[in-house]
Formats: sequence, structure tokens, C-alpha cells
Amino acid sequence: MNSFRGVFLVGFLACLSMLLIAGYFQFIEHLEPCPLCILQRVMVLVAGVFFLIGAIHNPVTSGRRVYGFLVFFAAGIGAAISARHVWIQNLPEDQVPSCGPGLNFILENFPLSQAVDMVLRGSGECADVLWTFLNLSIPAWTFIAFIVMCLMGLKLLFGHHKHPDFI
Repeated sequence: MNSFRGVFLVGFLACLSMLLIAGYFQFIEHLEPCPLCILQRVMVLVAGVFFLIGAIHNPVTSGRRVYGFLVFFAAGIGAAISARHVWIQNLPEDQVPSCGPGLNFILENFPLSQAVDMVLRGSGECADVLWTFLNLSIPAWTFIAFIVMCLMGLKLLFGHHKHPDFI
């Protein structure tokens, strides 16, 4: 059995759990996600898809490395978005960007490059801390999860398959 299949499976289950928790916060606890939260969810979904494909495909060497790179890349982008979100949440009140239009309005009325730029700049709603655990906000926990996913991607990219010893 390929020992890396377990890494792919654990990564997929972690991403699925994160998306289910995000759904719980949105639909049960009624915490509306800001545009940066939505981008983070998209990157969790992208990383989760790469983990799932890797678990199903169960590739050897080069395929594993390709999936590992894709996981690392998606998680790295997610970590950057999460870090930006945490930074906005920790700005002094007088430096918080003003609230802007919602994500749907931005995507419908602006070119994609300008829409992404507007979302990444953040808005006042992105500065709100609606929930904490151990003094860390949701974006901070998401940042930690993305860092773990990056490490998993690196393990997939550079790890060595160990064959069991047979007598």
C-alpha cells in the first residue's frame, strides 16, 4: 500500500471538515462570510479536490509530486489570503478600510482582475472578529490549517516511499 494515500486522505478529510464547519457558522450560527472568507473557502475547496484526486489516483513518485505541488500551491495562496485577513483584523480602528460592496456585486460589475484586487484589499466587514477560540479568530485558525496543508504538500512533493521489509 502506498503510504502517501493516507496523507492525501487525511488532507481531504481536513478540507471537508473545514468546509462543513464554515457551513455551520454561516447557516446555523448566522455568521455571514466576508469576501476574504469566501476566497479562503474556495482555496480550501481547491486543495481538498487535489487531496481527493490524489487519494483516488494513488500515484507513484512523479504523480504524487505533481499533486503535492498543487496542494502546496493552493494552500500557499490560501495562507496568503488568510494572513491578509488576520492583518486587516488587527489594524487599528482608524486604519480599517471602509465597507465596500458585496462579493456578488463586485464580480458582476468589475473585470476579474479588478474584482480580485478589490477583494484582497479587504473591507470593513473583513475586520470584524465574529468568533474566537483560544483567542484566535476564524481566519487565524484557517491560516494555521493552510500552513499544515503546505507542510503536507511538501511531504508529498519531497517525501520518500518506504517499502515494508519482507522476510
